[in-house]
Amino acid sequence: MDFEFTSDQLELRDNARAVLAGACPPSLVRSVFEGNDDGGVEKLWSTLVELGWPAIGVPEADGGLGLTFVETGLVVEELARVVAPSPFLATVTQFAPFVRECGGAGSPWLAGVAAGELRGTLAQGEIAEEKDGSSYRVFGRATHVLDAATADEIVVVTRGGAFVVPAAAAKIEPMPVIDPTMPMATVTFADVRVDGDRVLVEPGDTRGRAGVERAMGEAITAMALSCVATCRVIFETTLEYAKVREQFGKPIGSFQALKHRFARMYLEVEKASALAYFAALTIAEDDPRRATAPSMAKAAANQCQRLVVTDGLQLHGGIGFTWENDLHFWLKRAKTCDFMFGGGAAHRAYLADALGLNPSAKVLQFP
Repeated sequence: MDFEFTSDQLELRDNARAVLAGACPPSLVRSVFEGNDDGGVEKLWSTLVELGWPAIGVPEADGGLGLTFVETGLVVEELARVVAPSPFLATVTQFAPFVRECGGAGSPWLAGVAAGELRGTLAQGEIAEEKDGSSYRVFGRATHVLDAATADEIVVVTRGGAFVVPAAAAKIEPMPVIDPTMPMATVTFADVRVDGDRVLVEPGDTRGRAGVERAMGEAITAMALSCVATCRVIFETTLEYAKVREQFGKPIGSFQALKHRFARMYLEVEKASALAYFAALTIAEDDPRRATAPSMAKAAANQCQRLVVTDGLQLHGGIGFTWENDLHFWLKRAKTCDFMFGGGAAHRAYLADALGLNPSAKVLQFP
C-alpha cells in the first residue's frame, strides 16, 4: 500500500485549494452563519459541478470520472478547510456510495450525481419496512439527516434493507444546528410506498447488507477526513496567532509550556490524518482491512478534535469567543463532524468487538 500521493493527486489537491480560496471565502461562510446568504451557496455548488467534482467517485460507465476514494478524500479535505457549505458530503460520500455498492452499474441516480443534476443524502434510524406485493412500504423516522432539505433522493437504510426514496415523499423538518453550513433535518416516512426498481437491498439479502457496510465505511471515512482537515486549520490558525500575540513582552508561542501543547496538537492532527488516509486507501484498493479502518479513522478524528478545539479556543484567549473572529466556523464544523456517524467510544467498542476483545459490544448504530 503506497502512502505517497501521486503527481495527479497532488495537482488535484492544489487546484482544489486554489479554486476554493476564491469560490468560498470566509465572507460566504459568514453570510450562511448570519442567515443572509444571497445565492452564494448555489453559486458555489455550480462551480463544483462545472469542475466535475461530483463525478469523481462515480464509475465511468455511469458518466463519472471513475477515480478512487483517495481523490474523493482530497476534495473532501479541501472543502472542509474552507468550511464550504455544499451538498458534496451528503451526495458524493453518502448517497452515491450506497447506490454504487448496493445497486450496481447503470443506475440513473449515479448518472444524475455525476452530471450535478441530482442531490442525495442518507437516512437511517428507527425505520422499518414491510412487504406489499412487489413493492415495500417504509415507515419510521431518521434524525440528523445531512442536507435533506435540498436533496432530490434519499437512500433509506431500514432494519432489513435499503431503498431509494424521493425526498418529496418524506416529511422533512429542519433541525437547529451549531454549524449552518451542515444543515440537518429530521426525516419522517409515513408509510411510503417504494416500488421494486427503488430497492437497493432486499431484506434478508446478506450480500446486499455487505454492500451497505462497504458504503457506510466510505461515509464514515469522509466524515473523519472532513473533521481532521478542519482541525488542521484550527491548529495552523492558532499557531500563527501564537506568533503575534504577546504577553510579558514576548510572543506567547515562545513559552516552553505552550510549545509542548502545540507539539501535542500537531501529533494528534498528523496521527488522525494518517489513519484517515489509511482508511481511504483500504477503500480505494478494496483491502480487507477496510472493514475496520474507517472506525480507526473516526475514533482518531474524534480524539483529535477534542484536543484541538479545546486548545485552539483557549490559546486564542478572549478573542476566540467573539462572533467577529472566524475561528468559530472551524470549531463548530469540527464538533459537528465529531458526532456524525458515531463518537469515538462507539467506534472503539466496535473495533474491540472486531478484534474479539469485547464480545458483548453491539454492531455500530448511528442516528
